[in-house]
Amino acid sequence: MERKKGFTPFIILSVLLTASLSVILLAETQIQDKTLYENMTGKEIFLASCANCHGPDGKGQPQSQVGFDVPLPDFTDCNFTSREPAPDFVSVAHQGGPVRGFEKLMPAFGKVLSIEEITRAVKYVKAFCADSNWPDGELNLPRPMITEKAYPEDEAVLTFGASNNLDKITGEFVYEQRFGSRNQIEIVVPFGWNEMVIPNGVEPNTDWTSHLGDLAFGVKHALVHSLKSGSIFSAAAEVIMPTGDEAQGFGKGTFVFEPFFSYGQILPSDFFLHSQLGTEFPFQSDKAENEAFLRLTLGRTFTTGGWWGRAWSPMVELLASSELESGADIYWDIMPQIQVTLNTRQHIMFNIGVRIPANHTSNRDIQVMAYLLWDWFDGGFLEGW
Repeated sequence: MERKKGFTPFIILSVLLTASLSVILLAETQIQDKTLYENMTGKEIFLASCANCHGPDGKGQPQSQVGFDVPLPDFTDCNFTSREPAPDFVSVAHQGGPVRGFEKLMPAFGKVLSIEEITRAVKYVKAFCADSNWPDGELNLPRPMITEKAYPEDEAVLTFGASNNLDKITGEFVYEQRFGSRNQIEIVVPFGWNEMVIPNGVEPNTDWTSHLGDLAFGVKHALVHSLKSGSIFSAAAEVIMPTGDEAQGFGKGTFVFEPFFSYGQILPSDFFLHSQLGTEFPFQSDKAENEAFLRLTLGRTFTTGGWWGRAWSPMVELLASSELESGADIYWDIMPQIQVTLNTRQHIMFNIGVRIPANHTSNRDIQVMAYLLWDWFDGGFLEGW
């Protein structure tokens, strides 16, 4: 059969038009999918996008229905939902589980849902915790080097410090564990090394010796907290035991009772404030003096790569202490520092700073200090990298 002239170009043109029309229809469908959620409430977005796995009640669908054996979180469990800040939920929903070191089974919704739409759904998710006694995770502000936070946490912190003449190295291990909605216990184990002069005839030798400091046990309770005002206020107390070597400067030689108050405040533009006010009362007044201290910290958090990137928190601490007697000198220190998250889950953090005496500098050294922090509730030390 003879092919008619002009038939082949007609077929080619028809195919091109059909393909173009398909592309246009596909684009319109994608736009409709994106605009579908614009006017939805957080609950409607959750039910449409999240409930297939997480369940309409937020408790997670059974394994037989979802088809995988990875445990799903229970959003009605306040111990989990309350302490996770909203930006972490938004990051995982927008970018998928791996952005925080979780399973790939958690998909990324960023191509369909905007950050604002995901935020509405996250607000609904966090409301599954119906107990308002639990402080919200956004109030868990970055930890300063010295100032005690108001937020009750589950953390392990290892701190080291060295003076500018390098004749003494101090260390401290702090273990913190929450119990109930507002409470925390704390165990502090100080230790260190110093350089000692060993008599040896005309030319004495020097050597390093290690020491244990004064062990401390503390309890903290969040008295008031409000995400709306961005504030949290706590009362705490520590009992410090005379386990350290007083002669080597690693102890006070007496039991010490230390009550204090801590306050945290979220400020505009990602700034934050910590403050701590307390006193120290030794059981034996001939061993140590009654003291008062005031600590203030101002900082700001920056992130690289949007909400889900590495977090950097430069801070400045202002530290004051004085004996509780008329006419006593007030000792002032200033401490610039920076905290950075080390892994993708952001539960391993490092902080380094310099404690600089602001007055009475003749007999007080500059100290370089650093800590490694593990928020162990969020996973093992080797997880989330």
